[in-house]
Amino acid sequence: MKKSWLGVAFLCPLFSFAQSNNSPSSYDPHEIAITGYLQTQFQKAQSAGINSFSGGDFSKNSDSRFMIRRGRLKIDRADKFSSIVFQIDATQNGLQLMDAFIQLHQQNSKSLMFTAGLFNRPFGYSIVYSSGYRDFPERARVFQTLMPRERDLGAMIGFRPDGKFHFLTLELAAVNGSGLTARDYDSKKDIIGNISFKFDSLANKKLHIGFGTSFYKGSVRNDTENYYSDNDNSGYVKNTSKENIGWNAKRNYFGGNVQIQYDNTFGMSQLKAEFIGGTQPGIANSSSVTGPNASQSFATQPATDLYMRTFAGYYFWFTQQIAKTKFRALLAYDVYDPNVHLKEAQIGAPNSNTTAGDIKFSTLGYGVAYLLNSRLKFTLYNEHVVNDATLLPEYLGDLKDDVFTARLQYRW
Repeated sequence: MKKSWLGVAFLCPLFSFAQSNNSPSSYDPHEIAITGYLQTQFQKAQSAGINSFSGGDFSKNSDSRFMIRRGRLKIDRADKFSSIVFQIDATQNGLQLMDAFIQLHQQNSKSLMFTAGLFNRPFGYSIVYSSGYRDFPERARVFQTLMPRERDLGAMIGFRPDGKFHFLTLELAAVNGSGLTARDYDSKKDIIGNISFKFDSLANKKLHIGFGTSFYKGSVRNDTENYYSDNDNSGYVKNTSKENIGWNAKRNYFGGNVQIQYDNTFGMSQLKAEFIGGTQPGIANSSSVTGPNASQSFATQPATDLYMRTFAGYYFWFTQQIAKTKFRALLAYDVYDPNVHLKEAQIGAPNSNTTAGDIKFSTLGYGVAYLLNSRLKFTLYNEHVVNDATLLPEYLGDLKDDVFTARLQYRW
């Protein structure tokens, strides 16, 4: 039993290169290495056709589905001075490129790293943390909204000192800002900065702590004569001028995160939390853009008027190993408020120019995971999604949009 537990513990250490999407499977020199994972799952929604951040929206007449959530195949190679990573995602929706980057470093040190290509934005904790190792089925709604698909095209410099300051990581990146699937639609580039600290093996090797802070400084081009700005906590005011065509609206984020793991007599306990706030240019809810998607980051030039929103979001993830077995209890809570200056009772008020893109959502998630062996994991997880009532006809009360997920994952 002891050997079995040690093997399971090795699968999910709090900090390792393998859990970062912005690294090869190993920095030890090697020829082609092939790794990956497959996630197949069944989901049951509370009602048909709901908008969902649990693997995407449900079809109009469907409240249940089988799906391949992720089918990742990662190929990498490393030598004394460089490494290359190429990763694809194959699901029922087709084939998509996920990672394609080259890293350069000194022969005898990985302290200074240059990365160029398609990679995860180096913001915070959960964006870079691999979905193949994450205990919870999906990232929090706020990160799926602000940084959908996690990746972007650009270049990054990373610094992690050797020796006694090995706990420190500094990263600075310049990216297109248009995300994974699109070419840049303007001449502006976005800047991302991250600083993190990781301390392993404290308190007789039982306590592991990590924390950090990040910023994102970017913009979104406006393509119309109008944009909407905050109107003293009562909605939006319309700004009209020909000079607004080609104006770059600020897209600025700041965030902080913490991770704590304690190996106690009952079993491993993990608490992970992250906050992000700032300014997000979005659009209005429409027949083609549903409310929860109106504040998403853009992959193409926005065709309609921009709405300037001050947002905030956070999550808490708690994992508890049950009596040092292969079972883990999962508990999560996350919140995304697209406009912190508005109460839900104000949304839809006459002349406020508010839409469903301003509605706050919170999600309580709970479930259990069973690690069958070093490659197989089975997860049962339910998400209870809550929104307060507004004055909008479609959002007079809480939507029936809970989702239950049963997932089987194989990793190699």
